[in-house]
Amino acid sequence: MSETTDAYARFLLGNYAPPALTLVRGEGSYVFDNTGRRYLDFCSGIAVNALGHAHPRWLAAVNAQAATLAHSSNLFRNEKQAELARTLAELVEAGGSGAGRLLFCNSGAEANEALLKLARLHGKKKAGAEGVAYKVLVAENAFHGRTFGAMSATPQEKIQKGFRPMLDGFEAAPLNDLAAFERRIGADTAAVLVEAIQGESGLSVATPEFLRGLRALCDKHDALLLFDEVQSGIGRTGKFLAFQHSGVRADAFSLAKGLGGGFPIGAIWVAQEHAGLFTPGSHGTTFGGNPLACAAALAVLGVVRDESLLEKIAVRSAVWRAELGAVVARFPAQARAVRGVGYLSGVEFCAETPPFAAALREAGLLVVPAGGNVLRFLPPLTVSEPELAESVAILAHALGQKS
Repeated sequence: MSETTDAYARFLLGNYAPPALTLVRGEGSYVFDNTGRRYLDFCSGIAVNALGHAHPRWLAAVNAQAATLAHSSNLFRNEKQAELARTLAELVEAGGSGAGRLLFCNSGAEANEALLKLARLHGKKKAGAEGVAYKVLVAENAFHGRTFGAMSATPQEKIQKGFRPMLDGFEAAPLNDLAAFERRIGADTAAVLVEAIQGESGLSVATPEFLRGLRALCDKHDALLLFDEVQSGIGRTGKFLAFQHSGVRADAFSLAKGLGGGFPIGAIWVAQEHAGLFTPGSHGTTFGGNPLACAAALAVLGVVRDESLLEKIAVRSAVWRAELGAVVARFPAQARAVRGVGYLSGVEFCAETPPFAAALREAGLLVVPAGGNVLRFLPPLTVSEPELAESVAILAHALGQKS
């Protein structure tokens, strides 16, 4: 047993299963373990490492900012936060969602907590002094985080078990079942919160018709339409935001994961007409939006723009997914289908996934469980076409070995 493995076993809490590898270095789309073995990293830190590992532009930005001003708190303005807010606001407006404002935090769960606070503020305004409107409708099998508000909005036994009672005010309906949402929405509803792609629950995709129907329901009942873009945002699907594939307008949405390219940062965007719900003292964070995190995020957004990554992802992912599908079709006893959108894709297997994940790892490819019998393939946004082809070849090899 190595010193690292021993330290994990002796000094860390047991909330994670024992890791299979000790990773020590990353370069581009690859990582290396402590024995020197190289792996194609389609885990990407669970969709965090948008630019892969050690991207020179990201490194330069983080190093320069760390040597200048890493943290100052939100008691003072900092130039990087202002620049990032302007950049994101302009990107979102250009994507058709209109004008809005940003609030920065440190993680996806924190961003979703801020969305839930926004919903409460809107519900209070909607109901007036004597009324009650704090219900939030969510989709079955959703995953919004592990803090108490986000966990209460996550109707999964494996997430909530051991922590009940949950916070009151959440009700779930099946994804893509508009009639079920319509039966549950009413005067007591403050918001509807959904993922355009359920990344932690088998890569189920919300249909454009369903999302457009939710927009109409929210407009009819004066409820906010909120999107969790923590995993699906920052270009992973070929659009900057996954819900943009449907052409709907959001009242607010959350971001995290890929936004910082490996440095922790989260955010919510709030449409201009609802931005006034947050007032001084209504929310806060010590670390959120600090100069170092914002510099990292600006580097990510700069590369996405300057290297035309959205356009490349839209084109390359279509070819890659077709090639994955062709492999799946060759092994019907092992695999069923390719799921997801763009670089938020995965393979549905015919049996539990741990043996398949282990086989892919042994063949040199790291992937991520996605609930049920699905493994996520999450390449960095900067992945090359030969690296995508390599992932397909490894999948074919692993399935062939198990046939």
